[in-house]
Amino acid sequence: MLVLKNIDVFYGNVHAVKKVSLHVDQGEIVALIGGNGAGKTTLLSTISGLIRARKGQIIFEGQQINKLKPDKIVKSGISQVPERRLVFKPLSVEDNLLLGSYHRYSIGKSASIARDVEEIFAMFPVLGERRKQLAGNLSGGEQQMLSIGRALMARPRLLLLDEPGMGLAPAVSQMIFKHISKLRDEIGATVLLVEQNARSALKISDRGYVLETGRVIVQGTSRELMQNNDVQRAYLGREQESVSR
Repeated sequence: MLVLKNIDVFYGNVHAVKKVSLHVDQGEIVALIGGNGAGKTTLLSTISGLIRARKGQIIFEGQQINKLKPDKIVKSGISQVPERRLVFKPLSVEDNLLLGSYHRYSIGKSASIARDVEEIFAMFPVLGERRKQLAGNLSGGEQQMLSIGRALMARPRLLLLDEPGMGLAPAVSQMIFKHISKLRDEIGATVLLVEQNARSALKISDRGYVLETGRVIVQGTSRELMQNNDVQRAYLGREQESVSR
């Protein structure tokens, strides 16, 4: 479904992502793990068109999307749930969801969009209970559910999740990961998951890649990575620390 070939990304003269190649097959949850500054968020933002790769190819369902604008990438079937959720706090829960379907608005589509809103409320009942409440008044976990629901309103075939457990209490984070697993198991969602918490990410994923200082250093099934010492080394960023010394 998604193939990255030798992706290079720069911030000015800083080489943030270095010849990264990976793939995500339909129906998989693929984890991308690593420490702070490893390039995980940069890679997601490059896939979604917010950052341009200097070199390499990004192919989604057979189409090269490197040069598409972000809104065209959403229309092609990719939605990103951003780090720190970024809900529209002055708007209601329901209005946040409706904004996720902005590119679908046209004559005759309002009924299907309304049905999708109700499906999100069925998926996350707590949001249905708060549908008229301002998003800024939700808890962190509820805002994360809303951010995921908003992305699903675009009817993506690939969901990019950036640090869904960040800033949440352990019990709430665990609940969010259970919801992510259900997206694959119940609706067949395909997910590329960025997460610092390697154990939580690998528990629900099929395969994974370890990113360290902009490079993929290890890849394999989730079970293989859970048993690989390099995963712990990458999560702690020891190589990066030794370079900085």
